[in-house]
Amino acid sequence: MIKYIILLLILVLSACNSTPEVTTKPTTTDIVQLIEKADRRFPEGVRGTFQIPIKASGTIRGTVFLNSDEDYRHPENITLALSPAIIDALSTTYGSSPDKFFINKTVEVKGNVKRIKTYFYKNGKRTKKYYFQTHIKVTEVDQIRVLS
Repeated sequence: MIKYIILLLILVLSACNSTPEVTTKPTTTDIVQLIEKADRRFPEGVRGTFQIPIKASGTIRGTVFLNSDEDYRHPENITLALSPAIIDALSTTYGSSPDKFFINKTVEVKGNVKRIKTYFYKNGKRTKKYYFQTHIKVTEVDQIRVLS
């Protein structure tokens, strides 16, 4: 009889232990760890699928930049660089321009996270001063989707 009780207890306890954890909110990628990994793999970068919160945007020469930090120069910022070729398609897909639509949303993006050298300009001319940014180039609409 004791054998059956022990067996029953083992089955009950193992069933409780194997219950999967279900979450409805997507997990965002650890930005700092991703930047450090991209830095270690410079200049190749890190390929993958990442969940990035978008807090700010900007547009320069037709390219839309979506930033994970309000300060695009912050060392812990990742920038999604949306090529001019897909801006219209994204605007049509989401019903709004990407520089406005993606603000305060978390996106899933597929691509290569790379550290790039960004130069400072003075009076329209490039200076010798620079800093590093971390970018993911988005050249196809299916590379990016809204999670929340």
